[in-house]
Amino acid sequence: MKILHRIAEELGVHPRQVTAAVELLDGGATVPFIARYRKEATGGLDDSQLRTLEERLRYLRELEERRKTILDAIATQEKLTPELEQAILEADTKARLEDLYLPYKPKRRTKAQIAREAGLEPLADALLENPSLDPEATAQDYVNEDKGIPDTQAALEGAKQILMERFAEDAELAGELRERMWQKGILHARPLGEPAPEAARFRDWFDYREPIAKIPSHRALALFRGQAEGVLALELLVDEEHPEPSPSESRIAARFGIEQKGRPADGWLAEVVRWTWKVKLFTRLDLDLKMRLREAAEEAAIGVFAANLKDLLLAAPAGRHTILGLDPGIRTGVKVAVIDPTGKVLETDTIHPHPPRRQWEQSIERLAELARTHRVSLVAIGNGTASRETEKLVRELARSHPELKLRHLVVSEAGASVYSASALASAELPELDVSLRGAVSIARRLQDPLAELVKIEPRSIGVGQYQHDVDLVKLARALDAVVEDCVNAVGVEVNTASPALLARVSGLGPALAEAIVAHRDRHGPFRSRKALLEVPRLGPKTFEQAAGFLRIHDGDDPLDASAVHPEAYGVVERIARDQGREVRSLIGDRAFLRRIDPKRYTDDRFGLPTVIDILAELEKPGRDPRPEFRTASFQEGVETLEDLEPGMVLEGVVTNVTDFGAFVDIGVHQDGLVHISALSHRYVKNPREVVKTGELVKVKVMAVDLPRKRISLSMRLDEEPRDLAGEARPLKKNRGRKAREQKRPRGAMADALAAALKK
Repeated sequence: MKILHRIAEELGVHPRQVTAAVELLDGGATVPFIARYRKEATGGLDDSQLRTLEERLRYLRELEERRKTILDAIATQEKLTPELEQAILEADTKARLEDLYLPYKPKRRTKAQIAREAGLEPLADALLENPSLDPEATAQDYVNEDKGIPDTQAALEGAKQILMERFAEDAELAGELRERMWQKGILHARPLGEPAPEAARFRDWFDYREPIAKIPSHRALALFRGQAEGVLALELLVDEEHPEPSPSESRIAARFGIEQKGRPADGWLAEVVRWTWKVKLFTRLDLDLKMRLREAAEEAAIGVFAANLKDLLLAAPAGRHTILGLDPGIRTGVKVAVIDPTGKVLETDTIHPHPPRRQWEQSIERLAELARTHRVSLVAIGNGTASRETEKLVRELARSHPELKLRHLVVSEAGASVYSASALASAELPELDVSLRGAVSIARRLQDPLAELVKIEPRSIGVGQYQHDVDLVKLARALDAVVEDCVNAVGVEVNTASPALLARVSGLGPALAEAIVAHRDRHGPFRSRKALLEVPRLGPKTFEQAAGFLRIHDGDDPLDASAVHPEAYGVVERIARDQGREVRSLIGDRAFLRRIDPKRYTDDRFGLPTVIDILAELEKPGRDPRPEFRTASFQEGVETLEDLEPGMVLEGVVTNVTDFGAFVDIGVHQDGLVHISALSHRYVKNPREVVKTGELVKVKVMAVDLPRKRISLSMRLDEEPRDLAGEARPLKKNRGRKAREQKRPRGAMADALAAALKK
């Protein structure tokens, strides 16, 4: 119950809401199911709150398991006092638990342990308790050749090691110093030796200083990458401007009653304190805080990736069109695939409009033939190598064959090569060469981004910042949650969905998804949701979790095409009887449905939130939460970096949103950066307040750096272009927070550099 109350407090909700949600999760319910169909139980917790609850529950349960392990370990040593037990029970973080456990944690034989075994602990205690004693004279009594203590210096060194270990393992002291270091510490980056030419991309960090507590995620991960590649050394500076003893050393001394009063042992004890700080505590806490910075940076980076992935998955689908997909290439040619409105492959080919073959006219005529034969309405062009050259080909195709009425779009092909070579692609398109599968995927991405992108490992889609530098287990868990939420928010047509899409439906998984498709192939389309219970191994519990998210259009029951759960069909039938209408006639009659009082149809099982949801769903059954499909057009004649000129206003597509701004594809094979400071005339704390992945935007070219292939863009279209000559340093001293993050021109390119490293 302690865990549940803590989560409730953190979420700002009632404990009974958390209790209900945890019971449902522990019972096997998924977050989408709980958020959509168990609002009465949870008091309306949404999917975002439930995901946070799920993560915190995992962390706190791991904390409890660790707490129990530590209590058992110390009890086994017969050292568990009531005071220590209480402190362990009250520890609210893993770091605090480990601080308390450190003195009792099994460790390799230390110098302090060797000194204790030699009988030097009484010497250490005597000098600490009575600094009036002369260290040399007192140590004389502990000289013992047989115990490895040949002289007084050896005795005093052993006593020093004992006190150093004792001081360093004080949990209260360690916790206090850790927080002080976090608040006061400055992280300093410098080159590690003579930088190699390839290390030039890190040069903005060669003399970097910033308070560790204020370093944003993207900068932290850039620094850690530089360290991992052996280019940067990262030092945490604490009290560097203070003379000895430093404030940290003074805090250690105060904790153990050590003062400088001119007594014989005062100097020796001061040396113990100094070594405790420099050798024991600082070294350990330095690692702790760098790990804390990394974990915080990883959490933020995972959040960025998750938010971008959600935007990409919920991008507007083109819908039921016959689409011609082009996977551009130069030497190997442009791969071509035509798909019908259901995504079925109609025809494939390879054309060679570009060097070395230069079959330009033949390629146009072949595409025109395919478009005419299959009545193509949209052309999807991958945004990789030769994309703009291929787009030029399609423009000429449209001009020379206006009767075809073709529209074209450039589509992100991130992850397409991963899909093409996957076992899933082999199963879906066994008759196609790997190279042609990419063109099919590009066409399907335009038709339905969600249905196609779920086939690709989320990490391969490439809409994150430093996704290769974060905890891959945490990243996978977060991204899988995003995919699950998106798929279930949209709903899945059970009679046309691929196994990959069905596998993401609440309660299902790869095995059941394959079983559903196999049943569909053997027995034909499902006529009702109830028929799903005929699928082997799909029992009542799974049906409860999945049914509401599966759609059956043109089936026996019109409600099967909606998000109304089968368990609530009785509510709809009661409404229809009471209103003297057929169920089918209610669907879509917005004016009539809005006159119905939902309170009249609540009962012990279905409360007001569920009835309100049912009426909303009947107004527009199976409504798609994704936006309306719109197309972007790149400016003709602007195809390479060399074509760009400061002051140009172009249309582009947001490809990635990071903490420091947004990357925009303007059709020149290199995304430009709209720094956070250039997203709006107002102060922007989070770029997602202004833009999201996949959005169409107008931008002004502010500067172009050809040698480093960087484009600086602005969404403040009245802003004047600027020169890139004055390059940025990541930190300028004596600036306020907003100024540090947004004052320009000098900071934008440093952040662009950090972002470029993710590539």
